[in-house]
Amino acid sequence: MPEIKPLEVYTTTEVQALLKISPSTMKRLLKKGLIRANKVGGQYRILGKEMLRVISPELEQKSIDTYQKVKKKVVNKINRW
Repeated sequence: MPEIKPLEVYTTTEVQALLKISPSTMKRLLKKGLIRANKVGGQYRILGKEMLRVISPELEQKSIDTYQKVKKKVVNKINRW
């Protein structure tokens, strides 16, 4: 499987090939908002990090948890001032 680069911009066709999904599945993912995309000139463009998020949701949850811990520390520090 080719490497998915997080900051690379992909077309829907490229995403379908990388994730090995059908065009109808791709449309469904876009319509339900499961893959975030931007429309450019009538066509969707998808960041590589969106594909990685879909493939590995536990990675996203881990980053959210880490962010929440850091945020809590900062808020506690500010409140003590």
